[in-house]
Amino acid sequence: MRKNLLRAIPKVDELIANEQVQELLEFVPRNLVLEVIREALSELRQLLVSVEEDALPESLDLSALIKTISEEVDKRNGYHLKRVINATGVVIHTNLGRSLLAPSIAQHLTEVSCYYSTLEYDLETGKRGTRYSHVESLLCELTGAEAALVVNNNAAAVMLVLSTLCAGKEVVVSRGQLVEIGGAFRVPDVMRASGAELIEVGTTNKTHLRDYAAAIGERTAAVLKVHTSNYRILGFTSEVEMEALSGLCHEKNIPLIEDLGSGSLIDFSQFGLMKEPTVIESMSAGADVVTFSGDKMLGGPQAGIILGRKNWIDAMKKNQLTRALRVDKMTLCALEATLKLYRDPEAVRREIPTVRMLTEQQADILPRATELQMQIEALGTAYEAALYETASEVGGGSLPLEKLPTWAVSVKHAEQSTQRLTEALRARRLPIVARVTEDRLIFDLRTVQVGEAEEIVRALRELM
Repeated sequence: MRKNLLRAIPKVDELIANEQVQELLEFVPRNLVLEVIREALSELRQLLVSVEEDALPESLDLSALIKTISEEVDKRNGYHLKRVINATGVVIHTNLGRSLLAPSIAQHLTEVSCYYSTLEYDLETGKRGTRYSHVESLLCELTGAEAALVVNNNAAAVMLVLSTLCAGKEVVVSRGQLVEIGGAFRVPDVMRASGAELIEVGTTNKTHLRDYAAAIGERTAAVLKVHTSNYRILGFTSEVEMEALSGLCHEKNIPLIEDLGSGSLIDFSQFGLMKEPTVIESMSAGADVVTFSGDKMLGGPQAGIILGRKNWIDAMKKNQLTRALRVDKMTLCALEATLKLYRDPEAVRREIPTVRMLTEQQADILPRATELQMQIEALGTAYEAALYETASEVGGGSLPLEKLPTWAVSVKHAEQSTQRLTEALRARRLPIVARVTEDRLIFDLRTVQVGEAEEIVRALRELM
């Protein structure tokens, strides 16, 4: 039987001539299809040789072989970076792309990306322009800053500021603010790479104004205040207020630099969230240079935004690092369009997905969760679905202690394991990423976008 099965394995030419494979060739390069066919035949041959005699099939299933080939071709020909449905409840999910861009800016982003643009061209003069002009005036308008600069992320922003203003000199930082962000990037390491020398003051839980005053000397270039946006030190703690620290720095004639991390342009405490310093508040309190991310609480693309006095920003623009850290036309386009929405407070909550999800009330999520639960129950007895009251997370190293009350749907399959369901949902052409709690699949409706609940139901129906 084994020899007969091996002889029955179709040749490559026979499979290429198959009607279903021919349909594949209309959309997929021939060399990719040939590669998959050869690998599939080799694996089938190895399987037939190695399997026990009593486990051999009576005949080869050609349709199953074609299906395997089609699925593998589709997998290899698909995009590696692609859209997913985020049902985890983590709003600023770093692994899933952090903040979502506002749908209203999609058409403009497409036009700028797919056609020539005014990236570095001044239409009024007909001469070369600067790419930073597209967002600098907007940032100054929204924050009151003298000047602004945008680089590719906030770590780059901090490095550029330190490299420009502090290279070869000392920078004073509180020990309680020597943070580490994702990917093991640490403030001391960034400072070392910039050429600045770190001077630690105070203790982990307490730093006083006198600690800063004692550390400032002739070689001090600046004081750096790092907002601990991704963790909190609670209990017996003390840190210096911005106004007092600013007064000391100005008395000593050195700049006060503040790294806000995931800075925001609106006060989220008005919506019931924990109080975080806004960019405007930081500058009003006396910070001379402020850096923050564009793709966290702001709700825009990945970017590092630098605000401050014009003479210092101009010096940063001339730094050779700036070219290495500069952003491209798609980032500038998305950031400009996002910032324009901040001119209208109502548009911010309505159109910027991150802000909408962070400020949405639990009661407003319940109807969507109820509808999803009913639709899953309607699939039959294969699934057990129940409403699940839980909490979403902000994510992205922002508001680490904040829990957002939410409604989710918990799902259990009558026969398949939850692990198997999770893997199958991730393997779809449009993957669905949920979380697992107590061996049940949890779909948090806070982060499920318009139209995606229907896709979850469709996916579960396919897996029945």
